[in-house]
Amino acid sequence: MEKNRSNDYVKRTQKDYTLSLKLQIVLEIEQGKISCTAAQRKYGIQSYSTVLTWLRKYCNFDWENQTPSNMPKTPEQKLKELEQEVRLLKKQKAFLEKQVERSDKKVILFDMMISLAEKEFNIPIRKKLKPE
Repeated sequence: MEKNRSNDYVKRTQKDYTLSLKLQIVLEIEQGKISCTAAQRKYGIQSYSTVLTWLRKYCNFDWENQTPSNMPKTPEQKLKELEQEVRLLKKQKAFLEKQVERSDKKVILFDMMISLAEKEFNIPIRKKLKPE
C-alpha cells in the first residue's frame, strides 16, 4: 500500500531557504502563530538550531542580552543593531545588483537572437510602434 506523500518530511538544503521565507517564519513565530518546532516540521527545516539562528538574526528580541525590544536599549546595543542591519542591506544590495546585471545580459542576448532570426528568415519580428 502507498501512503499519502503530501504529509511526508521533505529534506531540504540551506540553499532552499530564501530571505523572504526566513523572515516569514520568524514573523509567524513572533506573532505566536506557530512554535519553533512546528515551524521546523511545517517548512521541512532539518535542524531546530537553524530556526533559532534565524530568530537571533531577524527577530525583534535581543538574544545577546535577553531583553525584549520594547525595553530601552543602550547606545551600544542600538549601534550593534544598526551595524547588523547595514550588513544585511549591503548583502541584499549586492544580490539585487547581480540580478540586474544578469537581466541586462539576457536583454542583450535576446535582442541578438531576434536580430539573427530576422536576418535568417527574412521576416520582421519586432513591431514598429507608431509615434503618438
